[in-house]
Amino acid sequence: MILLPDPVWPVVVLAVIVAGDGLLTFRPPRAIAACLDGVGFPREWWWVLAAVKFLAAAGLVAGIWIPRFGAAAAAGLIAYFLCAAAAHLRARYVGRDFWLNCLGMLTVCLAVCIVCFLL
Repeated sequence: MILLPDPVWPVVVLAVIVAGDGLLTFRPPRAIAACLDGVGFPREWWWVLAAVKFLAAAGLVAGIWIPRFGAAAAAGLIAYFLCAAAAHLRARYVGRDFWLNCLGMLTVCLAVCIVCFLL
């Protein structure tokens, strides 16, 4: 395992994407709201998702300089999207949102973790 990310740019790109996703969670567009409702995630807990995403983005950025921080944040995002995938499967909400957004982000997080911290 690499202590600091190499290369750094995929980590920065992932941090920007996750932070943007966190912003969208505060006042989600119709598609995101439908997805969260579709998996049965309570509206009063949506703020938690934003907090998790902001913390993950901050961890990714801090991990550029603090050993193991970025790897921990990337692993946390992988766990987050695995839980999201399980929620989609449990709710049988496996349309476009599941394949494109949920599994797409899981794939991106896995790729960043492998390329930047394991190779």
